[in-house]
Amino acid sequence: MTPASFAIVEILIWGLIATLAMGAILFASQNFGWSRLDLPFLLGTVFTGERHAANVLGFTLTILVGWFIAFFYYLFFAAFGEANWWLGAAAGFVHGLLVLTALLPLMPYIHPRVASEYDGPSLRRRLEPPGFLGLHYGYRTPVVTLIAQTVYGAVLGAGFELVF
Repeated sequence: MTPASFAIVEILIWGLIATLAMGAILFASQNFGWSRLDLPFLLGTVFTGERHAANVLGFTLTILVGWFIAFFYYLFFAAFGEANWWLGAAAGFVHGLLVLTALLPLMPYIHPRVASEYDGPSLRRRLEPPGFLGLHYGYRTPVVTLIAQTVYGAVLGAGFELVF
């Protein structure tokens, strides 16, 4: 196995583990009533309005996006010259801040089914907008999201530490 193919396998393995860990935290937060943010559902409803299909498609897309982002984490660690859990946790925390302050507030403008805070719901746009920091999905959503993203980065950092 060449070093490049070994690195790709490592990225896929640790990207899957990190994505599942992040997803488990977000799923648990929903079931405990801490947040209503459902990342797989949001991703799935970009492509379909059918609720059951959106959940299945969204879970698949969550894994694929998790792998895609893991490649960027790998490049970050390679540029930094080392990987460890705390560096990954720091990168994950910054990643979480970007999700909360940039991505979630943009959802009404890029997602075909998320309503705008200004126009409200319509026949096509029926999902509630996340709002700033995702606060429309619960006041604990920012904390849960930051924890989940930090764990994602920490898992990748710990896993990639074995490679670097």
